[in-house]
Amino acid sequence: MSLDHLLRDGGLYCVYQPFVDLDSGAVLAFEALLRGPEDTGLRSPMALLDAARATGRLAELEYAALQASLADAASLSQGRPVTLFVNLEPTTLTRHLDVVRDALTTRAAHVQVVVEITERALADDLAGILTGAEHLRAAGCAIALDDVGVHPESLAFIPLLRPEIVKLDLQLLRTVKDPATITVAGAVRAYAEQAGAEVVAEGIETPGDLTRALVLGATLGQGWLWSRGERRIPPATFRPERFTAHPIGAALRATPYELVGAGKHIRHAPKHLLVPLSKTLELMALQATVPPVLFAAFEHVQFFRPSTNRRFTELAAHLPFVAALGVDMPSEPAPGVRGGNLPIQDPLASEWTVLVLGAHTAAALMARDLGDTGTDADRQFEFVVSYDRTLVTAAAHSMIGRLTTP
Repeated sequence: MSLDHLLRDGGLYCVYQPFVDLDSGAVLAFEALLRGPEDTGLRSPMALLDAARATGRLAELEYAALQASLADAASLSQGRPVTLFVNLEPTTLTRHLDVVRDALTTRAAHVQVVVEITERALADDLAGILTGAEHLRAAGCAIALDDVGVHPESLAFIPLLRPEIVKLDLQLLRTVKDPATITVAGAVRAYAEQAGAEVVAEGIETPGDLTRALVLGATLGQGWLWSRGERRIPPATFRPERFTAHPIGAALRATPYELVGAGKHIRHAPKHLLVPLSKTLELMALQATVPPVLFAAFEHVQFFRPSTNRRFTELAAHLPFVAALGVDMPSEPAPGVRGGNLPIQDPLASEWTVLVLGAHTAAALMARDLGDTGTDADRQFEFVVSYDRTLVTAAAHSMIGRLTTP
């Protein structure tokens, strides 16, 4: 049986695996797991996705899966309120958002939807994924980030996407004593405490796995200990506040300096005294135990000098994501560095920002050019240095939308 046949005539369906509260044992939500016909090469979701990618029909497949799961949630729940997790490939979110929104219009009023994406594509199109996630949040869908821990360096992206739910990769349960696993779990726990996010442990098969999930800081669990996935949605405890979407909002349209609140102490200094502060932040990024991301705005590409190019080349070789923005900035101003070309009228074009943000790191220099016409080293800036995670995160969000999409 071919994928064409399945998409044309049906045969796709979903089974539903519960999310269990690890403290109370209550079932709070269900994940829709796509399946093809039994006894065919297209039964598993991986086989279906591979076939769809190979034929350029991934968006069609995901639309069909969304429609099937939303229809099931409306009917199999028998009118009871239910929270449904649905899976989405990152490329569908960034390139075919209209398909997702069309499918979501078919959901019943009593169905709360959480959209689950994998972490593997965040570095490829950070701006596109964040924009897509914001559209979904505006439609009432929280975001779950799946497979966290597969690539530990991607932990730095969690505070940027700000998922409402973080799903730990199932292999972490098998390596709970490994220092690398403890590092991942600690980073996720730090984020969850700061953001109020839920943490899901996948692959719980035994009571011992359940204990390990608690050690890792999980609040919810999935796995064969409770269910392998069924063609039914039994009664569950409805706790919609635990899966509520929290849009990032106005920060995406601001600049770092515009986000500095009235309570911050603004100082004035010439550029040559601020350069050491900037370089110290770069060094902080390189020395962090869990590598962070680094964003910098240079006003104009002329200030991205050869010495800057060398430093940023080194930063990009060690950090999961490095970005540089400015007027006339190319898409890759140094090897591995993502560029953002600012219009001359963009308020960010008169700001100088260097920020570092990661699991355990948050620091930024945010400065505004006062318009001096003297030598570059003596140009005056008003500035703030902050280690306020909320402010640094908002400043990062204000820069992401200005990046060049690959």
